Amino acid sequence: MTYDNGTEMADHKWLSESTKMDIYFANPYASWERGTNENTNGLIRRFLPKKTDFGTINEKQLKTIEQKLNNRPRKVLGYRTPLEVISQNTT
Repeated sequence: MTYDNGTEMADHKWLSESTKMDIYFANPYASWERGTNENTNGLIRRFLPKKTDFGTINEKQLKTIEQKLNNRPRKVLGYRTPLEVISQNTT
């Protein structure tokens, strides 16, 4: 998993140990090192453009966006959906 260098990952060692997943940090201002992340941000912005007041977004709206994104085929996943990949890896 690759992250930005933000404070949200201050506890990355715990996450890595708990999930047995290697965690990497992208170089500052190197968006090309986080391709899937940047692509996903673009998809989210289709529903929630910049300057959206998140105080006006309710749980139902978020669930709808989540459902649409998790059921959208992705090239990086061999044109499977994230939901299909997760389902295959948990059975």
